[in-house]
Amino acid sequence: MKKCAAILLLLVAGVPSLAQEYPRKEIDLERLADELFGFQDLDLNYEDLYENLALLLANPLNLNTIGAEELRFLNILTEEQVQNILKYRTEHGAFISVYELQAIPGFDLQTINRVVHFFTVDDLTQKLSGSAIRRAIEDGSHYVLLRYENTLETKRGFTDRVSPEQQFKGDEHKLYMRFRSSRPGDYSFGFTAEKDAGETLQWSPSTKYYGADFTSIHAQVLNKGKIKNLILGDYQAQFGQGLILGGNFGFGKGAETITTIRRSNLGFTPYTSINETGYLRGAGLTYEILPNVNISGFYSRAYRDASVNADTTDLSFASAFQTTGFHRNTTELNRRKALGESQQGVVLHYKKSFFDVGLIYHRLAYDMPVNRTPQPYNQFVFSGDRLVNTGAYMNYSRYNFTFFAEAAKTIDGGAGITGGLLGSLTPQFDVALHYRNYQRNFQSLYSNAFAESSVPRNERGMYWGWRYRWSRKYSLAGYMDFFRFPWLQYRNYRPSEGHEFLVRFNYQPSRNILLFVQAREESKSRNLSANESNLYLSENGIKRNYWIACDYSANRILRLKTRAQFSSYSHGGVTTQGMVLLQDVSLNINKLSFTARYALFDTDDYDNRQYIFERDVWLAFSMPALSGTGIRNYVLVQYDVNKKLTCWVRYAHIRYTDREEIGNGVDTIESDMRNDIKLQLRYRI
Repeated sequence: MKKCAAILLLLVAGVPSLAQEYPRKEIDLERLADELFGFQDLDLNYEDLYENLALLLANPLNLNTIGAEELRFLNILTEEQVQNILKYRTEHGAFISVYELQAIPGFDLQTINRVVHFFTVDDLTQKLSGSAIRRAIEDGSHYVLLRYENTLETKRGFTDRVSPEQQFKGDEHKLYMRFRSSRPGDYSFGFTAEKDAGETLQWSPSTKYYGADFTSIHAQVLNKGKIKNLILGDYQAQFGQGLILGGNFGFGKGAETITTIRRSNLGFTPYTSINETGYLRGAGLTYEILPNVNISGFYSRAYRDASVNADTTDLSFASAFQTTGFHRNTTELNRRKALGESQQGVVLHYKKSFFDVGLIYHRLAYDMPVNRTPQPYNQFVFSGDRLVNTGAYMNYSRYNFTFFAEAAKTIDGGAGITGGLLGSLTPQFDVALHYRNYQRNFQSLYSNAFAESSVPRNERGMYWGWRYRWSRKYSLAGYMDFFRFPWLQYRNYRPSEGHEFLVRFNYQPSRNILLFVQAREESKSRNLSANESNLYLSENGIKRNYWIACDYSANRILRLKTRAQFSSYSHGGVTTQGMVLLQDVSLNINKLSFTARYALFDTDDYDNRQYIFERDVWLAFSMPALSGTGIRNYVLVQYDVNKKLTCWVRYAHIRYTDREEIGNGVDTIESDMRNDIKLQLRYRI
């Protein structure tokens, strides 16, 4: 009764204002992407990261069933806030309304404003009644997505100015279709089909062509008695800290300096991306064998794009993996699905209270050996036709802190270890510590563990992140990362060490205004390109980036965003620079939303390229690398025809003043400008 009375008071006092504060509209991930992808110059697949966020957050998560790992995956809440939600639910029972967040210690209005869109409270009595089919029809989220894209200028591959082997076989239109039906914690089913510009539509099972060049399908059920997770089709596996099995969930380093260094133990999740690499295809199962003990097993059989050659004995081998996903001409089609790949794995997981631990076994095998072209830096890169890894992970959470670690060993190879601690020293001060040590012959091809390099190999490092909030208005965050590479690297033919620093100051006087200033410095060794000796000479290059941004909502209709980015790169006694200035205008008028951008950029070279997140149609991601001198504009229009049908139109334009051609090879456009158009329809069933 006390709880009901308290909730009644919260609803009476808070719902009218909160309804205005948090209207249930389409989730706007632009500001969240700015925070999580604070510096977009890393070797990460940002498109997959963004899509994973959008898909997981588009359907609000149930506060009554969500676990600590899912809460951490939001990368918004501190460890203190995560533990307070779980403690509140344990002490007071199931949530009646999302507005109960006001009653949880550590949740001010600013925090609630960031997370309230991501949560819901299901009617538990309705959940317990009715069949699975009825729940899917009545409670699930179902939609069909159709997308069309086209570049108005003609690329060289569509002309006769290239050889027959290089000429594109398909038309200039890019097509995309997706269907998905899902209910968080219950089930998910969907399929995706995509044809890139230059590819053909055909049905040829002998060449693994089923309509579009890339097709994907999955079916998943969750929490059905002892079957905790069963998935068929295309999926990802995220266990421990991703040292052996990691999906596309690793954010790396960015403006969010605390939560993004820890990986969430999500298990098997559907793969819905159009990235044609990095997924598993087959089946995965998580089963409860004892109270608090689960076993997960999976099998995958897929085909990867690769360059295949033959040695002097006519034995075939793969000399390189191909990851572009393009299959437009004879050369690219010859690499399509050329390498068969099989994977099996088992994960034994124990969890009780604040502690969980797991053991991992993973085996990967190829139909032919992988033998890369020998280079000084790749002597310890994976080669052969088989890879076996074993490892263990542990997580422990208590009070306002969580400790996490994973260690792995490549059979007939090296070892890797990653671990850290994050928590809240005070309600205002959060810290994170992380240590990593990956030997040069440690091999893990499906990892997303925290690292400076794109793969966890040949690296040792120590990271310290912190965030301090003086008040609701002011906060300061930063990190320091010191790393060392004991062996050679690509473009760095000597053992080396480096560092990276970032500081970000946020000022938010109200929910309508956000100003921030950010500075970053990275020092990393690179070969000197111009030297007259027979020796490889290397020197640390220093890159500095500076951001100044203001995000202002004048009212419910008008929103303005202004940003300036500057950079410099010093290497071999030469310093180059780059910059971009932009202005965004967004209008929201009833069913119509409009966003426009005008940006000026000027960079001396590619080392100073500027990345800026752009708004795009739902589930699409745009972050072009602006290099050279020119202007970049785009316009995005969204119109909600009714509750079921939504339309998007996007037009993007870039014009260079320092060149007469854009791109290279078959993608060359013989013009100083490029214009792209994108149309999308979403129908909610």
